[in-house]
Amino acid sequence: MSDKKVLTPEQRRLLLATPAGWMACGFGSGLAPVAQGTFGSLAAVVPWLFLRLLPMQLYVFAIVVAFAVGVWACGVAGRAVGVDDHRSIVWDEFVGLWIALIPAVSADWWSVIIGFALFRLFDVWKPWPIRTLDRRLKGGVGVMVDDVVAGVFAAVVLAVVLNALN
Repeated sequence: MSDKKVLTPEQRRLLLATPAGWMACGFGSGLAPVAQGTFGSLAAVVPWLFLRLLPMQLYVFAIVVAFAVGVWACGVAGRAVGVDDHRSIVWDEFVGLWIALIPAVSADWWSVIIGFALFRLFDVWKPWPIRTLDRRLKGGVGVMVDDVVAGVFAAVVLAVVLNALN
């Protein structure tokens, strides 16, 4: 097992050597020297700008596919670097943010900022059951599930905020 904070040059090479690794590290956004989850979430906004144009059924289908592929990719990447949920693995932030921003699809630009902040809050804070899921589930599923739940929490709060303001 390696230090969860710093990738060695060999781990970095192994991570970037496969399509699964590239995807798991958010196409490079997870390789930021600090705040990898935040950089991954910021990078996730770019594809979200296109996802939000889809009909809601296709948007949700895209999230389901991204989750399933993410379980595989994050599992492969975790094994490559020797740490299940290394900080550089940020595909879970992509999927979690896309879930968090469901209420923002047809809302104003500021709702994206609020949704982003709520997602990061729940992802870092990890209230129950997120913390329990994070500790108990391993491999690609473990990497993905806690961020999916954080995204659901953020989406619910964002929907309540948007409803209260309308």
